[in-house]
Amino acid sequence: MEVAILTVGDEVLAGDIANTNAKWLASRLTDSGATVDRILTLPDDRDRIAATIREWTDPLDAVIVTGGLGGTHDDVTADSLADAFDRELVVDESVRRDVHETVAEYRDLDPESVAPEELDFDVDAWAALPAGSRPLLNPEGLCPGCVLENVYAFPGVPAELKALFERVGREFSGDAVSRTVYTPQPEASVVDAIADARERFDVTIGSYPDTERRNRLKVTGTDSETVDRALEWLADRVDLVPEA
Repeated sequence: MEVAILTVGDEVLAGDIANTNAKWLASRLTDSGATVDRILTLPDDRDRIAATIREWTDPLDAVIVTGGLGGTHDDVTADSLADAFDRELVVDESVRRDVHETVAEYRDLDPESVAPEELDFDVDAWAALPAGSRPLLNPEGLCPGCVLENVYAFPGVPAELKALFERVGREFSGDAVSRTVYTPQPEASVVDAIADARERFDVTIGSYPDTERRNRLKVTGTDSETVDRALEWLADRVDLVPEA
């Protein structure tokens, strides 16, 4: 399963916040056996987000979009997703009720006894999602996520992203298997061994320098036995040490 991650937000591109969402998602997807094909960050630009979603949905099994959901002026992800699939934004009653209850509880009010218009809050602006999408109610915050065809849209707040991902995480799977080992040898000294292992076995091998003088090698394939054989072959030619 090949998955793309699209993070949205001017604040990410400006360096105001770290893109921890992309890192966390990539790790979770890899652990599930899926393959992350690409990661991109875009500004809060409705047209560019919609165009990217259109471009990615056909060649990839799934696209995850995080950030830019909500009812403020720069929250354009729901609009972009609707544009990408030529849908209108609509408000599902279950989502409206959830947003209403969340706002009321934030203000220490009884959701059963306060009407939406009494909240002085545009509930529908925060509850609107593309028509035909599957709503994902948010247990950690205000804004819902959704699934439309093979696109998964999550809020950008890390706790909310993680909570919503847990609701659909089992929908991401694949055959990728990875093992990670370390070596104290300089990276240049293992180039030939890595090249030979790639030719002998149906695996990819990443070599990543480390500042603690232990370079990391990551062996990935679609069969665990093949990955293990590649590691055994490497161990006869490279000084490998397990993860501390």
